[in-house]
Amino acid sequence: MADRLTKEQRSALMGRVRQKDTAPELALRSALHRRGLRFRKNVKGLPGSPDIVFVKAKLAVFVDGDFWHGRDFDTWKEKLQPFWRAKIERNIERDARNVEDLEALGWRVVRVWEKEIKKEKDSVVDKVAGALKP
Repeated sequence: MADRLTKEQRSALMGRVRQKDTAPELALRSALHRRGLRFRKNVKGLPGSPDIVFVKAKLAVFVDGDFWHGRDFDTWKEKLQPFWRAKIERNIERDARNVEDLEALGWRVVRVWEKEIKKEKDSVVDKVAGALKP
């Protein structure tokens, strides 16, 4: 199936996709802050530039978009054009490498899906807060 948009239209549309400060990230950060938890955001010096970082606890939190990071990818990957399937597969591989690299540096990693934040924000906050305890 051919793309219905021109190359310029597709580029403009994709350029509007946020890479940081997404709605799920903002919601989670706000909930964590209300619980009294303090953190840094989008730390570029760490592999993968984690969305939320608790430096003293050496905990990195990634907020993954369901589409871009392949939530339940095996159930819907066949519906994608080869370009998009390959792109998401690369994203999944890169995410795994970033986790390995962080763990090799002594960091713990928590990954949460945007759908989890939308449906179960309190349990996600509990999950992150629980990971802060030694």
